[in-house]
Amino acid sequence: MNSAIVVIPTYNEVESIGRILDALKALPVDVLVIDDGSPDGTADFCRTRGVEVISRSGKMGLGSAYRSGFAVALERGYATVIEMDADGSHQVNDLVKMMEWIGTSELLIGSRWVADGAIENWSKFREYLSRGANAYANALLSLGVKDATAGFRIYDAELLKRMNVATIKSEGYCFQIEMTRRARSCEATIGEIPITFVERTHGISKMSFSIALEAILRITSWGFLRLIGR
Repeated sequence: MNSAIVVIPTYNEVESIGRILDALKALPVDVLVIDDGSPDGTADFCRTRGVEVISRSGKMGLGSAYRSGFAVALERGYATVIEMDADGSHQVNDLVKMMEWIGTSELLIGSRWVADGAIENWSKFREYLSRGANAYANALLSLGVKDATAGFRIYDAELLKRMNVATIKSEGYCFQIEMTRRARSCEATIGEIPITFVERTHGISKMSFSIALEAILRITSWGFLRLIGR
């Protein structure tokens, strides 16, 4: 067993995940896929590549997938837990750079919005939406992180234990903001490493109105609680 594990949530990613899994073989990491009943056969495809898959009965949410994967990682005693998307937006060469910083911070975030971070093939609307979400979260929650919505992360396992991840409630992309908020409340050290985020070339984005609404409502609620000192 390696000391690090990459947790990858999937839903209909059979067209993109093969290249990622092949590239990860060159790194000293184990891989765990959490698949939400992909009808395109993503789970079986990953198994043919020798990757462990936890198959779930249907779409249970991004947050739920990561909570399940983190629980397995902690139970097995991994020292480092890595979040990575299956759609090709996160590059393995960026993960190599991020792993060089393991030990310098308890949470390392692969960031689009720090110096030397970049995006490829995004519309201006997507860019403004992401920048706006981060600005709103920082204004209300003072997270001190330029890319709090990023899903490319490396956690120290001891930090995940302190964070009591099982009690994280968010299911959509707000999960990343809630995890950042919880890490700050645990007084974790957080570092941001510049990455190049590449828009997916296969499949469709999981972003939806309900996911965006969840983020707005939760951030606003947390901001109000912070204002009244709770």
